[in-house]
Amino acid sequence: MRIYDIIRKKRDNHELSKAEIEFFVDKYSKGEIPDYQASALLMAIYLNKMNKEETVYLTEAMMNSGDVIDLSEIDGIKVDKHSTGGVGDKTTIALAPLVAACGAPVAKMSGRGLGHTGGTLDKLEAIPGFSIEMEAKKFIDSVNKHKIAVCGQTATIAVADKKMYALRDVTATVDNISLIAASIMCKKLASGANAILLDVKTGDGAFMKTLDDSFELAKAMVDIGNGMNRDTIGMITDMDEPLGFAVGNSLEVIEAIETLKGNGPKDFVNLCETLGAYMLVLAKTADTFEEGVEKIREAISSGSALEKLKVFIENQGGDKRVVDDYSLFPQANLVIPIKAHRSGYISRIEAEEVGVSAMILGAGRETKDDELDLAAGIILNNKVGDYVNEGDTLATMYLNKEEKLESAKERFINAYSIVDEKVEPKKLVYGVVTKDGIKKF
Repeated sequence: MRIYDIIRKKRDNHELSKAEIEFFVDKYSKGEIPDYQASALLMAIYLNKMNKEETVYLTEAMMNSGDVIDLSEIDGIKVDKHSTGGVGDKTTIALAPLVAACGAPVAKMSGRGLGHTGGTLDKLEAIPGFSIEMEAKKFIDSVNKHKIAVCGQTATIAVADKKMYALRDVTATVDNISLIAASIMCKKLASGANAILLDVKTGDGAFMKTLDDSFELAKAMVDIGNGMNRDTIGMITDMDEPLGFAVGNSLEVIEAIETLKGNGPKDFVNLCETLGAYMLVLAKTADTFEEGVEKIREAISSGSALEKLKVFIENQGGDKRVVDDYSLFPQANLVIPIKAHRSGYISRIEAEEVGVSAMILGAGRETKDDELDLAAGIILNNKVGDYVNEGDTLATMYLNKEEKLESAKERFINAYSIVDEKVEPKKLVYGVVTKDGIKKF
């Protein structure tokens, strides 16, 4: 078998076999296929696309290019949740203890963030003492005992994906549904979960900007998951404006804690209820979506989810006192209110611009080597559809480096549109994708 023949076959828009895809992924991950030939094949895939079977074969080959985690020693159906990312997306920090409190085991491997704010691991590390490094035995024992553990992905998971993504990034071949879906799912499948819930964001602050593209990506990933014998469900949720009110690592953890105390923002609570209910259905700890929602609500109202969060924090070396004493989090030296420049209804809050503004303050990374300021970020006061008066505080910025303020303020203010006519808020959930097809709401 020759890589030249595989490139020519895809160039001429023919379907690649399982053996051909496995040959490419194996040889490229070992350095036996040069970048110039790999990039030629990736461009042929980008232009001519892959069908469902090819995408599954690619995902499986990438998954098998590194370690595949065995979680069979953990009791019950292990459900993982993956979000395609957005602004203010602190979902795992509230959702994992919620689902664990309802009896479903959460054994999650997460990543760090490159962009608006940190990833789940960065946010968790805002908790003093919290460690995301865990030996395999402790990870498994923690989930069996407490139903919850979150750790960092090992460098040996899906080795081919790291090489291929770096090449796609510099050859303009990132934006292809099959390549995106395979990149996401190979890591999720290698992480050992029995079932996967996908939270596919759509809108201004999301990777996929349009509803059609978001549904297409969700469908591709659901097909991959179910094609590899993992129960997989995809949700399409809004990211046209930031999720909740907090954007920034410590600030988002505090908002997640407040949510478990019953004080969460309406949109974030709604999202946790929706995603949590589907996770319980996948874990078979709820028979129906409606029963799942009731269990999630009960876990908040009874306080069991908050207690589970404390156990989770303490088990991973963190100071559980942060749940009741927010002064233990990293603190910002400067707290600056941002005022509305006119009266009216908020018609738009561009999530991406808010995210970039938070990144400028220090909450995110522009390059992988950037150091996060875990105290930096923004707390919004309003959502789309709210009325504000001129001079009202739209948001509060938290930062430690004053020289970053003006640039961040300019980006933030430009993210807002305020109009005279009342505006209806957007819906939060646009639909669900299962093995049976797409259901739009």
